[in-house]
Amino acid sequence: MPPGRRRPSSQHAPELRAAAHHLARRRFLTVTAAAAALAFGTHLPATGAASAAELDAARIADDPFTLGVASGDPWPGSVLLWTRLAPEPYEADGGLAQQRVVVEWEVADDERFGAIVRRGTAIAHPEVHHTLHVEVDGLDAGRVYYYRFRTGTWISPTGRTRTAPATVGPASALTFAAVSCQAYHEGYFTAHRHLAGDDVDVVFHLGDYLYEYAIDAAGGARKYTDRVLPDLFNRETVTLEDYRLRYALYHRDPDLQAVHAMHPFVVTWDDHETGNNYAADSDENGTTPAAFLLRRAAAYRAHWENQPLRASQLPNGPDAQLYRRLHWGTLAQFDVLDTRQYRSDQAYGDRPHIPGPESDDPARTITGAAQERWLIDGWRTSDAVWNVMPQQVCFSQRKLDLSPVAKVSMDAWDGYRASRERVLAGAKAAGIDNLMVLTGDVHVGYAFDIKDDFDNPSSSALGTEIVTPSIASGGDGIVRPTNWATYLTANPHLKFYNGQRGYVRVRLTPQAARADFKTVSAVTTLGAPITTAASFVTEAGDQGLKPA
Repeated sequence: MPPGRRRPSSQHAPELRAAAHHLARRRFLTVTAAAAALAFGTHLPATGAASAAELDAARIADDPFTLGVASGDPWPGSVLLWTRLAPEPYEADGGLAQQRVVVEWEVADDERFGAIVRRGTAIAHPEVHHTLHVEVDGLDAGRVYYYRFRTGTWISPTGRTRTAPATVGPASALTFAAVSCQAYHEGYFTAHRHLAGDDVDVVFHLGDYLYEYAIDAAGGARKYTDRVLPDLFNRETVTLEDYRLRYALYHRDPDLQAVHAMHPFVVTWDDHETGNNYAADSDENGTTPAAFLLRRAAAYRAHWENQPLRASQLPNGPDAQLYRRLHWGTLAQFDVLDTRQYRSDQAYGDRPHIPGPESDDPARTITGAAQERWLIDGWRTSDAVWNVMPQQVCFSQRKLDLSPVAKVSMDAWDGYRASRERVLAGAKAAGIDNLMVLTGDVHVGYAFDIKDDFDNPSSSALGTEIVTPSIASGGDGIVRPTNWATYLTANPHLKFYNGQRGYVRVRLTPQAARADFKTVSAVTTLGAPITTAASFVTEAGDQGLKPA
């Protein structure tokens, strides 16, 4: 990262937000027209371009459900349903121009829709790229449901979702998966295909859902011979149109469609949904904050449009509150974090470095003060057996070499040790007995004990950290990367390290948590089988990972 990169303040200055709105309006009024500029507003369409002519759905000649269906953020009596209408997914307007489309939706007890429990209509507006975010309420808690959309003569694929158990009631078990880092150009999403057939209740996507880098006509490492990708993908994503089209490419992947159709997702972002290793209003290229916030606004808007997120996550220009809390009865509380939007700039030019005065400045933060307070306050009132923190970058100490004072990553929590100390102190003060951190980002599988003192192997374990392998990022991978022995020696609290692609499957009960690391042998060729590389258990009230 260039030495001249600027350290942002803890809050975006009002003039920067105003500049972002102003520049966005000028850019999109001249390049992609007024409706795209309206996409940076706070609310869903109500006036203006929202009054565009209604398209007669009977005239839609080609399947508009080319990008599949998805559901997300299960609550006890509610779930969010998503789809996007795009008969021409690689066209900027999806083939529907600036017209609104009426869509019917149905939720049923059975896959054949013989017992429909909720139905309604929604409008796919051009301002939000003909995406739908339907918040279905009035459902029973702790139930599996099936859903679909219909417009004109077209019916979407059927999706399967579920609601969470009642918040005040006990839950006997929960099985979830954690996934992250799915670089399209580095391989197939084979792990998603296997996960679609796995018996899990919910999937946590921990970031890097897409990558901003150019993708050539052959799909990079996929090396397509049966298709040619449009040249519009062979550039880095910068504009709202760029990000929207990149999501269309990802959503066209059949394995990603399959896993979304089978399981509800809880998503958070990391850096690549916007730009590599950005921090708050700074990117790695030294772009001015005003210009970068404009790019961030485009990325955030496209992310919301293309994910099963509720209206409360709708961005306001370059700002969006993605951190949120979900419950699974009294068995688990999930505090989903955002460690990108509010963080201080990475110390020491974002290069691996020994801890020092710059990285250890107590004023530095990876979460921002408001999110940190929200997290710790939520622990104080939690009555859950398991408190799970889905987030992005390595939380536990991870020494990168065997030197007496080793280098660590400045992009992970090691570069924000004061933040980590405050969070762990908050967990101890709140009496959190069973803490589990879920992490993505590094493309490999790790299992850590979270130590009270990471430099003292005999200190007590405050919790565990489960780091999921990537879905495709990094290519095929190997079981033991070249630094395997170094990392295990330098970090005695690291209990497992695997460099293959895959996902983690976690089962929680009131008595214990079990984590199974599921890996595939290759992602550059289709059809690799999945195996369980390792399994670990940590017992409630007695933290510390043990081989299962």
